[in-house]
Amino acid sequence: MTQDISPIPSPAAILARLVAFPTVSRRSNLALLDYVEDLLRPAGVRLERFESDDGTRANLWASLGPAGSGGVVLSGHCDVVPVEGQNWSSDPFELRTEAGRLYGRGTADMKGFLAASIHAMLQAAPRSLALPLHLAISYDEEVGCLGVRGMLDALSTRPERPALCIIGEPTGMRIANGHKGKRGLRACCHGQEGHSALAPDALNALHLGAAFITRLQARQEQLKATGAQDTAYDIPYSTVHVGVMHGGTALNIVPNRCDLDFEIRNVADDDPDAILAGIAEDAEEIAAPYRNRFPDARIEIEEISGYPGLETPAGTPAVALLKSLLGRDDPLIKVAFGTEGGLFQGTLGVPTLVCGPGHMAQGHKPDEFVSEEQLAECTRLLAAITDVLGEGEAAALAP
Repeated sequence: MTQDISPIPSPAAILARLVAFPTVSRRSNLALLDYVEDLLRPAGVRLERFESDDGTRANLWASLGPAGSGGVVLSGHCDVVPVEGQNWSSDPFELRTEAGRLYGRGTADMKGFLAASIHAMLQAAPRSLALPLHLAISYDEEVGCLGVRGMLDALSTRPERPALCIIGEPTGMRIANGHKGKRGLRACCHGQEGHSALAPDALNALHLGAAFITRLQARQEQLKATGAQDTAYDIPYSTVHVGVMHGGTALNIVPNRCDLDFEIRNVADDDPDAILAGIAEDAEEIAAPYRNRFPDARIEIEEISGYPGLETPAGTPAVALLKSLLGRDDPLIKVAFGTEGGLFQGTLGVPTLVCGPGHMAQGHKPDEFVSEEQLAECTRLLAAITDVLGEGEAAALAP
């Protein structure tokens, strides 16, 4: 295939185009993927889409170099969180540069890494790589790493396996080898409606919900006191958190239903199934005493989202390689937020690390930014990785 020799746009220029696509989770990302493909296809990059069931969103798998196992996959999501209700200093979907910072929704989380990765693919395209370089762009990560699963399921049926996956979430260009797993859950509390003037003759579902929250708080204290501890995390133990509570329609009606959305974020040495089993026992203990009067009294728990944790051994050869390419020997970190890393590790059996430009402290808030310095450091790291793939001599990246 004849390759286009047009000038390669800078990472900042690519980032400006990526930010301009308002790819809020569950909305279409197809226009963004069209742009990325229009950049990569003329350079001879092999491209494959994996569409959502309704066809409005898709993952993109892009590859360079020889077919087969080994090499590196650079992975990132292109969806962003909403901007509604946030007080931005400028249009969040128009990149603004000021005082060495690049402002816009998704600059830190995580279109900055995607821009650097696309630039790296374009730089690598004319080269004869000894080991493959892949780019994975996924959708709907912000709502539970939903999109990437279909792509990984398809890739898992193929014999080829990358030797390393780098998730480019913002770590300040530190290497993270772990994050907690997450279960997103909904508790549906069923009571019995009635007139509020006769409230004792009904069963208030909000009261069931309040009792359930009290039990969740007790479980949290138990995990803090006696659960597994991992001091690499800011919060070194597993956590239980209630984020949403809905119930009731009018003040003079005793509500018959209350829904609570809650989550479990577990360290590797805690079993989330065991934690959930204890919570289910609590739910039954709350509802059971009411059944003589109210046979339908119950608290049902369903899983609505989730992803596995990531735990890559510090002695993995790729860790030493990345440290050498970064040119420093910082201690490994573990991040509080989740990624698709555990899915890559679990579905494909690929050693996975998290390393990307920017800081999550800037993500999900007004005037999100990534610094030009961080974006440049990421660009240098990916160029160094490409050099290693060209040489084909790094045992950590070989099949």
